[in-house]
Amino acid sequence: MVKKALKHLIFCLILFNFQVFGQKLKIVEKPIIWDSTRRALSLEYMKNRHGIEQKEPTIRPKMVVCHWTAIPTFEQSFFAFNTPILPNARPELKNASLLNVSAHYLVDRDGTVYHLLPDTIFARHVIGLNYCAIGIENVGDGTDNKLTEAQFEANYLLIKQLRKKHKIEYLIGHHEYTKFRGSSLWKETDSTYQTTKSDPGDEFMNRLREKFKKLKKEPTP
Repeated sequence: MVKKALKHLIFCLILFNFQVFGQKLKIVEKPIIWDSTRRALSLEYMKNRHGIEQKEPTIRPKMVVCHWTAIPTFEQSFFAFNTPILPNARPELKNASLLNVSAHYLVDRDGTVYHLLPDTIFARHVIGLNYCAIGIENVGDGTDNKLTEAQFEANYLLIKQLRKKHKIEYLIGHHEYTKFRGSSLWKETDSTYQTTKSDPGDEFMNRLREKFKKLKKEPTP
């Protein structure tokens, strides 16, 4: 009787952990606008900025790049990415292309993951590496709206899932992208085009990399 009760307890604990684990990765399909304008601007960006000419704006993911939006709410963050053309508020980026910034995933502060674009569709989110990078944006910043534990768990589970679907070799934070300058992976036609980033910070990325020790943060020599 005791053994039976113990087995039942262990089963319940395993089931409970599985359910909690499963609930943490909630993915909601919420695509941003993908129209002829965004498609054309994506192809133009790939050609002009990356030197890549293709008939369709598709990518072969080799890395995951984590970001924060520097915007306090999901609604405002989604609005910022939704339109195909870059808003006038981003003049430092507009000179390079009219294509709006975006990402493949947007993680809300409660850990809910919103799928904005298919993994293999081009998104503008990291200079020099867009053509091979899946972008994960997190609602928040590094000061007043610091990223939450729920967001960290969601990033971990999402990246774990992406590794099963794609040949992911690298995991970096947006603030680390310049490490790839000069490597074979770096494709930016203007050597002077660079922005300074701090997202999502070393603490967040170091914790993530502890869970993905086989993924690299720097280009292979």
